[in-house]
Amino acid sequence: MNRIDAAFARQRAAGRTVLVPYVTAGDPSIAATSDIIDSMVRAGADVIELGVPFSDPMADGPVIQRAAERALANGVNLRDVLALVADVRRRHPSMPLVLMGYANPIEAMGEAEFAEAAERAGVDGVIVVDDPPEEAGDLTALLQRHGIATIFLVAPTTPPERMQRIAKLAAGYVYYVSLKGVTGAGHLDTADVATHLAEIRRHIALPVGVGFGIRDAASAQAIARHADAVVIGSRIIAEIEGGDARDAAVRAGAWLSSIRRALDTMAGVEPTCATTPVH
Repeated sequence: MNRIDAAFARQRAAGRTVLVPYVTAGDPSIAATSDIIDSMVRAGADVIELGVPFSDPMADGPVIQRAAERALANGVNLRDVLALVADVRRRHPSMPLVLMGYANPIEAMGEAEFAEAAERAGVDGVIVVDDPPEEAGDLTALLQRHGIATIFLVAPTTPPERMQRIAKLAAGYVYYVSLKGVTGAGHLDTADVATHLAEIRRHIALPVGVGFGIRDAASAQAIARHADAVVIGSRIIAEIEGGDARDAAVRAGAWLSSIRRALDTMAGVEPTCATTPVH
């Protein structure tokens, strides 16, 4: 069983919702990102999505766009992100690490070289926002040969035939984009999310994580009543950019801990931190 599947199985058995925080690699620096990841592990993260900075992040709202701009200004590229993953993997051998980004940096490196480098670094999954299932077969096959899951986005507008195609390619989990918009948008309609999740599960057997628009404990709890995982990105980035960079890890970890406690309390289980061992 790979690390992503193990995390979902462990939390399902415990009656807990999987918590998936997102952070942009290199914001405010690579060293700070490493500290932020450590803090999120201690706060009870189950899977960590690590954003690869890109100059044209079309699916991301202004908060994550600013994070990508800061990381790019620091000179951070895909190879730096893979080096960061390798460093984090040595400290956290059982924590699932997922790269989230866009096709251009992967294509610039070369898909085969990327797949090999990602496996060496310890990447567990990859989300390529602008690589739809109709075009993702070659990269998916490469990643699969290297033991890496391809995680696909499902939107409110995704038709059944595309879900069926995703079901044939996806591994780990699928990421339901709960809003017709960019990351960080508001107006989260949990009843609508529940309806769409039921439809997704008719076609895709993998766990479903829900993101875009989750900004506090109440919205996280509302989504957790229906989803297998809660994915939170923009709100964490806002914590990171909201003060002194030297304290970014403390702020991000403290905020994520409040979400972990809210999810565990809602589920009627003992609130916990560091659900994955810290090494």
